[in-house]
Amino acid sequence: MADLPVLISRPGERAGPLAAAIEARGLPVMRLDVMQLEPLAEAPATRTAWLDIDHFHKVVVVSPFAAECLVEALDRYWPQLPVGIDFYAVGASTAALLHRRLGVRVHVPSPSAGEDTSEALLRLASLQALGERRVLLVAGEGGRPLIADTLAARGARVTRLAVYRRRLLDPDPAMQARLAAGEYRALVVSSGEILEHLARWCTDAALNQPLIVSSARLATLAGRLGFLFPVVASGATPAALAVAVARSSAPEEADVDHDDLEKG
Repeated sequence: MADLPVLISRPGERAGPLAAAIEARGLPVMRLDVMQLEPLAEAPATRTAWLDIDHFHKVVVVSPFAAECLVEALDRYWPQLPVGIDFYAVGASTAALLHRRLGVRVHVPSPSAGEDTSEALLRLASLQALGERRVLLVAGEGGRPLIADTLAARGARVTRLAVYRRRLLDPDPAMQARLAAGEYRALVVSSGEILEHLARWCTDAALNQPLIVSSARLATLAGRLGFLFPVVASGATPAALAVAVARSSAPEEADVDHDDLEKG
């Protein structure tokens, strides 16, 4: 067990901080590389939204990659960021990226154990009464309609921009064999789409291994897919997921460092 790796499925550059947080606890990590994030070509409607961003009252960004696409667009079209826009982020990593790159204050839900971040965002007081407020939602192609539908139901005029696509990839043959044999310490997943994709290669051996997820919603999905030991992290940050990995591997060693959780 000591030499078995923790498998992480987070795509792109965000896999690096997660791997580092887990390795800092003395656990080896292997990346699955089963999803690729690809920016979409800029459609005329997308360009119009960027040019008219000063007409929006609120901008909601659902992921770090969506935030990267937003920042790049604003750099192209707005040498000086317009004032008077309230920025919102679904998670702490997205909020940190927006604050670092744009210098803006970002509204973000407080982390709480096992809570879905989209639903937590929608509980913010400033997103309740939205009569005729113009809201720009920056997201990936497809995905859950929860945020857009809820804000529209509250009276907002929502424009949803799909700025990237998610492309699922099959694990390489060696990783397929590892999944089938359950030859890993824990599997870390923070996306329902990736979880459903990986389940195709998970035999009983894998379904009996610890599965680390970032919300109760994902734990419910994991149960439906046959995973027997889902562990719900306190959030989707690298620090929160690393704590949950350590807890699943050696509970007595999984001391929670609250300062680290806030930095994640």
